[in-house]
Formats: sequence, structure tokens, C-alpha cells
Amino acid sequence: MAYADGDARRLLNTLEQLAVTAQQAKVECITDAWLVQVLGQQMRRYDKGGEQFYDTISALHKSVRGSDPDAALRYLARRIVRMAWEDIGLADPRAMQITNEAAQTYERLGSPEGELALAQAVIYLAVAPKSNAGYTAYKKARALVAQDGTRPVPLHLRNAPTKLMKQLDYGKGYRYAHDEEGGFAAGETYLPDGMAPPNFYEPVPRGLEIRIGEKLRELRARNADAAGTTPGDGG
Repeated sequence: MAYADGDARRLLNTLEQLAVTAQQAKVECITDAWLVQVLGQQMRRYDKGGEQFYDTISALHKSVRGSDPDAALRYLARRIVRMAWEDIGLADPRAMQITNEAAQTYERLGSPEGELALAQAVIYLAVAPKSNAGYTAYKKARALVAQDGTRPVPLHLRNAPTKLMKQLDYGKGYRYAHDEEGGFAAGETYLPDGMAPPNFYEPVPRGLEIRIGEKLRELRARNADAAGTTPGDGG
């Protein structure tokens, strides 16, 4: 029952009270209208078909995104793991670990003890550096695949487990990155032939993504040097 708000003990107490009340009032058929009348204004509609359920989730999500830990605690709910991936991302990968562990702790301890783990995870998310770059990159990649369709895998990237495949040049010319300077095969291509780099992932200048962005710029510059082009011009 939504009124119990996930508390089994409260649910049992409520059922007992309702049974007594129904017996005293000689009510034989329990209806929704009767339940609302008995429970009064304390009826809390957190059922998954209720508007307040979704409003609460939305409020929690936006409080975390807005970096307000106090407001976020008011709307503690079940979406902290999703938020870690969507709104914190690689700016602070530890957020994923903390939220997963908090969810597991809550699963193990239940309420109210496990709520402390969720609360602290929410606080961590609220003050962590924010990035939706990974989430945005994923959506861009999906959109491109849906629009562009399937392109053949370049020959040098194909697996060649048979003699015939080797004769057809499967895997020919592939450069093993670990054998290259710095573990990076500068100028090597991994996209379908004729496809310009889409640059789906663009790190934000926050948290760990500052360093990730610096690394990507370095690698792109090395690719451009190898190809004799300028970074960002499609080379």
C-alpha cells in the first residue's frame, strides 16, 4: 500500500487499524473512497501511477544536477545510480562506485538503516563535478547509426581466422597499438572507410574530464601530424 511508504511494519499496523475500523463501522466491502476517508489527508500517493511519484523523482534529479545537497536529501529516491552515469559521468567516475555501493547497502540493510548510505551518496553526487558528455556522446552515436545505417568494417580491422580471409586481406596492415610509441598508433583509422571523425565525445572542463580532454587533444594532434592535417579539419 502506498500509504505505508515502503515500511512493512507501518503497512501491517495500518492493515490492523483498518480491519478494526471496518469491523466497528460494520463495513463489509472496502472501497477506495472509504480508504481515503479513513486515512484522511495522510494518504500519500507514491504509487507508480501517481503524479507525485514522478514529481519526486524529477525534483531529486534536478536538485542533484543543480548542486544543492540539502534539497537533494528532501527528495531521496531510487535514481542515484542513473544520475551518477548521466549527470556526473567521467568527471568523477568514483560517483558510479559510491552509488552502486549505497544501493547495495540499502538492499542489504533496508529502511531506515540503509537510508544513510543513500543520503550520503546523494550528497556526494550533489557536490561532485558535473558532466553529461558521455551521455550526450551515446545519444549522438545512436542517432548516427539510426540515420546512417550499416557500413562495412574496414579490411584492416577485420578478424582473419582462416587462410581464405587472410588471402582476402582481412586484417592486413593493422597496427598493434601496444607496439607503437606511447601505446598509440598515430594516424591509424578505426571508422568505416570515408567516414569523417564524428567526435561524439567532447569532455567538459570539469573534474577528471579536464585531464581526459587534454589527453584527447594530444592524441588528435598526433593523428593530425601523422596524416599531415590540422586537428579538427576531418583528418
